[in-house]
Amino acid sequence: MYAISVNDGSLQWTEVDAPTPGEGQVRIRVEAAGVNRADLVQRAGRYPPPPGASPILGLEVSGVIDLAVEGGRFAVGDRVCALLTGGGYATHVVVEEELCLPVPDGLDMVQAAGIVEVWATVWRNLVELGRMSAADRVLIHAGASGVGTAALQLAGLLGARTFVTVGSQDKLDRCRALGAEAGVNRHDGPWVEAVQAWAGAVDLILDPVGAGYLEQAQEVLDVDGRWVLIGLMGGRRAEVDLGRLLIKRQQLLGSTLRALSVARKAPVLRALETTVWPAFADGRIRPVVYADVPMPEAERAHELVSSNETIGKVVLTTP
Repeated sequence: MYAISVNDGSLQWTEVDAPTPGEGQVRIRVEAAGVNRADLVQRAGRYPPPPGASPILGLEVSGVIDLAVEGGRFAVGDRVCALLTGGGYATHVVVEEELCLPVPDGLDMVQAAGIVEVWATVWRNLVELGRMSAADRVLIHAGASGVGTAALQLAGLLGARTFVTVGSQDKLDRCRALGAEAGVNRHDGPWVEAVQAWAGAVDLILDPVGAGYLEQAQEVLDVDGRWVLIGLMGGRRAEVDLGRLLIKRQQLLGSTLRALSVARKAPVLRALETTVWPAFADGRIRPVVYADVPMPEAERAHELVSSNETIGKVVLTTP
């Protein structure tokens, strides 16, 4: 098979041995793979794969089963999308059958490749950890990203109100079209005042930025508010006002999805299939794909994501 290898920091399309499924695993002939910022961080040497995971980049794919589990849910030829710990930038990948879902009705393979990782991320962090309810006011940073566009739509699906921070007016307009009630272009100045003007305070924050937004997050987070940290784009070290944390009973929750066990990821995917997949099928929500790029040109896809100009997902397609 062929896969993208990282050699001296560059991405190269090379021939490698095809993987063989283990117990409880299927093999997928990959048609498309989602690109995530985690891939760029891994490429830079700052996010090693969990023990036993493929060193090949790629955390989500869509494709067709070509080796199945005997007596399992999926058969050879079934169209699936899958959540991976690695290996997606390739023509074939193996994954536990429990981490596969059928491609939602009405979606093509490019769209399906970009939904599993981001929607599992937002379900895990907004619903499971953040305990999001229809009464919540939710602040979503990087609202036009793949995770951000999914978070906006999930919040809307479950009835919560949303405010976004983004990097351009175009992104803000797109987020409003996806259901954001309000938002701000961070380049126009501080966002704390805009959040407070919108709702006074928020109940839940989804934050991929980290240290750069810590002080402001504590300022806008309400009593008993939950602040879920999912990334460190703004740095990893900052000073926490423990007094405010204590008095307002604020909760800071750190979260990563990739290293969770199959047993902890599988219920997330089952929840998505029950609640979110029907909404894809009837058009209430939709994948947001900025561009699809041939997999041998993965370097170009990474440049697109690094540019911070994208809205939604960048997806690689196999030759």
